[in-house]
Amino acid sequence: MRKFNVNVNGKAYAVEVEEMLDDSVVISNPVKVAAAAPKAAAPAPAGNGTPVKAPMTGLVKKLCFANGASVKKGDTIIILEAMKMDTPVSATGDGVITYSTSEGTNVDTGAVLATIA
Repeated sequence: MRKFNVNVNGKAYAVEVEEMLDDSVVISNPVKVAAAAPKAAAPAPAGNGTPVKAPMTGLVKKLCFANGASVKKGDTIIILEAMKMDTPVSATGDGVITYSTSEGTNVDTGAVLATIA
């Protein structure tokens, strides 16, 4: 008998699985365990302006400018790391950047990383 913890639709279950050597079927009732803590809400966009969103899930490795710095369209403003690869995130327009994330933060696809006004 082997024990596993399984998450199904956000609910955690402790299950035991018995390895069978023939075609017999054994069904066991799963036992519900304490659910994992819910994810923290994404931070609200910082400031007015055009949001710059994460193109993928990853780790914010580097913020390339200071808050309040002037940037031009196409400037690399953030380096995201995903699957051991660095991906630059570029400014979507000219303006002053206000970050809504920090280095070392894990972000989901579509999360607002900064605004440019």
